[in-house]
Amino acid sequence: MKIAQLNDSPVIDSAAKTNSGVSPELKRNLVRNNVVKIAVILAGCGRMDGSEIQESVLTLLSIRQNKAVFQCFSLDLPQNHVSNHLTNESVPSEKRNMLVESARIARGEVKPLEELEIAEFDALIIPGGNGVAYNLFDFATNGKDYIVNPLVKHKCLEFTKNKLPVGFICIAPAMIPGIYGPGIELTIGTDKETSELLTTMGAKCFDCLVDEIHIDKTHKIVTTPAYMLANHIGEAYLGVKHLVDAIINLVKEI
Repeated sequence: MKIAQLNDSPVIDSAAKTNSGVSPELKRNLVRNNVVKIAVILAGCGRMDGSEIQESVLTLLSIRQNKAVFQCFSLDLPQNHVSNHLTNESVPSEKRNMLVESARIARGEVKPLEELEIAEFDALIIPGGNGVAYNLFDFATNGKDYIVNPLVKHKCLEFTKNKLPVGFICIAPAMIPGIYGPGIELTIGTDKETSELLTTMGAKCFDCLVDEIHIDKTHKIVTTPAYMLANHIGEAYLGVKHLVDAIINLVKEI
């Protein structure tokens, strides 16, 4: 596990001006029956056009294994596209909604992202999947010129500015420089091409194996490769579990 050094982030500068720690309003959440509550953002259901199902379920499982609780959220918007996951081919005639599809993973317990109130949560996690790089930000279509959905960006910034941890899994860490600007440490696994691209955007990329995580301790941002490297669900679980464990520990340090 790698620990970040102090760096020059506009997020830290902003937070330092407004708050030297977590506000009393947020801190009250941390003592609520000693139960940590984590928001999870999904982007649909299925690795090709939404959130990676196994990564998402492993995230929720790992949260419960830590005796914490979660609430899933999603954008109430159409997916970028729909894929046939048997053939990996796009299905142009089909249209699906991210919130409706995310309900498949969350067993119906998913809310529109607009309803995520930071005062009710201690941390945020975003699982990966190719669909995330289409739906939450458009990295899959525009490369380094991508744009993060403004609401997703706003929610991530809210957590970090209030010194609450945020976790990004699989391809999701690629949105970090688009959210926070330069200077944030992350891992995308061992994908040299993607790491080099993100480095040109100001990210500080570190190689990690499938069962490893990278912690930017200054910004409380945790990343892991998952299916950027995993060959099966057992391998993906190792990194996801370590990420959730680290998020819980960061919450308890507040």
